Amino acid sequence: MLGILAATWGILGVVLLLTHAVVRLSPRALEVVRADLGLFEWAALVAFVGSIAYTEGYRAFQRAFSPRVVARAACLAQRPVWWHAILAPAFCMGFFHATRKRVVVTWILTAAIVLLIVLVRQLPMPWRGFVDAGVVVALTWGVLAILVFAARALLGRRPATSPDLP
Repeated sequence: MLGILAATWGILGVVLLLTHAVVRLSPRALEVVRADLGLFEWAALVAFVGSIAYTEGYRAFQRAFSPRVVARAACLAQRPVWWHAILAPAFCMGFFHATRKRVVVTWILTAAIVLLIVLVRQLPMPWRGFVDAGVVVALTWGVLAILVFAARALLGRRPATSPDLP
């Protein structure tokens, strides 16, 4: 029972974290879409959001992060450890109890994301809105991918992705 609760908490915790970011960024992303943009700005918006959707939504989330989150949750369901269960969202994201490479990559990526957030906040509109729109699309893609992989795992088709356990 602890394993099932931990896996559920891990997946839901990650989904809630990403969804919270989507909710916070959506107003600014919608603001830029509603703005009086010129042809160049619309082209830049479409190109930027499209490239972010592919690189971050598809390649980063759907092909790497989302299946790994579900694979790690499945491992947690099979072999729960009480403190891994309490910290299940962080466990599922690979912040601890992972290969050395996975832990280092996760922490460096997190630091880089925080730095990018600080830098993007300095951008003027509409450019900040372009970035926010791209991030909303990528994070939404990631949430949907996690939910699809989790549903497949419940049907007995765990992701083929390595959970990167030590």
